[in-house]
Amino acid sequence: MRRLRFGLRMRLAAAFTAVALLASVLASGISYVLLRRVMLQRAQDAVLNDVRTALAQQVPPNLPPDAEPLVAAALKDALGSGPGREAVAVPLRLDGGVSLPPPGSLNVVVTREFARRAMRGVVFQRVVKHDRAFGSDPYLLVGARVTGYETTVDEPARTTPPMVFVTASLRREAADLGLFTRTLLIADAAALAAALGLALLATGGVLRPVRRLGAAARALGEGRLETRVRVRGRDELADLAVTFNRTAQALERTVTELRAMEAASRRFVADVSHELRTPLTSMIAMTGVLAEEAEEGGDGAAVRLVAEETRRLVQLVEHLIEISRFDAGAAALVLDDVNVADAVAATLDARGWREEVAVEGPADLFVRLDPRRFDVIVANLAGNALKHGRPPVSLRFGRPEDPEAGGVRVVVADHGPGLPDDVVSVVFDRFVKAEAARSRSEGSGLGLSIAKENALLHGGTLEAANGPEGGAVFTLWLPDGEGGEGP
Repeated sequence: MRRLRFGLRMRLAAAFTAVALLASVLASGISYVLLRRVMLQRAQDAVLNDVRTALAQQVPPNLPPDAEPLVAAALKDALGSGPGREAVAVPLRLDGGVSLPPPGSLNVVVTREFARRAMRGVVFQRVVKHDRAFGSDPYLLVGARVTGYETTVDEPARTTPPMVFVTASLRREAADLGLFTRTLLIADAAALAAALGLALLATGGVLRPVRRLGAAARALGEGRLETRVRVRGRDELADLAVTFNRTAQALERTVTELRAMEAASRRFVADVSHELRTPLTSMIAMTGVLAEEAEEGGDGAAVRLVAEETRRLVQLVEHLIEISRFDAGAAALVLDDVNVADAVAATLDARGWREEVAVEGPADLFVRLDPRRFDVIVANLAGNALKHGRPPVSLRFGRPEDPEAGGVRVVVADHGPGLPDDVVSVVFDRFVKAEAARSRSEGSGLGLSIAKENALLHGGTLEAANGPEGGAVFTLWLPDGEGGEGP
């Protein structure tokens, strides 16, 4: 499963809320424990005080003989008359054993261990009684035996007072604790909501400068080098904003200098190319005449070599001029409805390649594109396949496989050695040649770059790859009109 990703604001708010919730729960827990202890201690002290008072008032220091029934009745009336209380007086056993109250005489069951401890003085214990009908009820169980009295006859058993067991219900205290618990839960929920709101408010104020920095960084990445961030305050975020502004300023200065140098170099190449065009045109005319008049061998071979190299130089200059137009953004499309089959045939016929390239495609396919630039693309792809590949060279055109793409798809393939792996990704870069180890080749290294630029100018694509059976495969897609979504 993918891990959930939370923004910085949510994480800060969650941490702030968790701390507030922990503090609230801790305070609530401490308050509950303290209040519970106070309430139970108060109820316990009240019952124990009543038991001690009743024993002191109802049991005289000098007991008359056979006073146990009267004392037991008086103690029961005094201790069992309060709300939620029950009392029972149990005579002491003559054999000194533990005396237990009769079954059902109290709300809770008195254990033998508790009764044994009660014979030594006043003892108490909190007991929870579980009932299916009424649920769980807490009680305070008190047991006591009177000591410190004097007998008046020679028979001590006749003057021994009874043991007393008292139960006091703690339901009211439990209800108060339940109400207090619900109040604490409501208070904790309110504190949680308030903490979350304050956390979102606080983190929003803290992260607002960070968001401004992020927006400025994105704008800087998009090329708006004049972007700056307003510095507010004197904290760490302000220092970060100052650093960002200094970095942006230095970057703007550097990029401006690089752009100026690049523009100057482009103007230089364009100017040189234009200046070379006129003398080269004259040179190629003169070398052509000299080559026709020269005899075979000797000077004739040299003149033909000069003529050929002059033609190559003219081609390089023309390519450089075309590249300079793309770099300057001066290249524009002149669209027309073109019959693709006729345009491909015209390109191959003009260069004498009609017999060397196998063409396959529908004869009635019309696409709106720039015919001159389409001619340049097809000529560069077919010429590259003929120069660097092996026959047979094929050119297939038609509609793209995706019917929504529209336009035309042209595939030029050869059966040569293919493109080296290190050249496939850079084959459309300028001055890249598959035969990089050779110091001289027939191409200028700009043909495929110009073809790529013309495809992009149409809004299309041009890709290179190696075929499954060897050879290079170039795939061109041009949309109808001025753009498309791609095949």
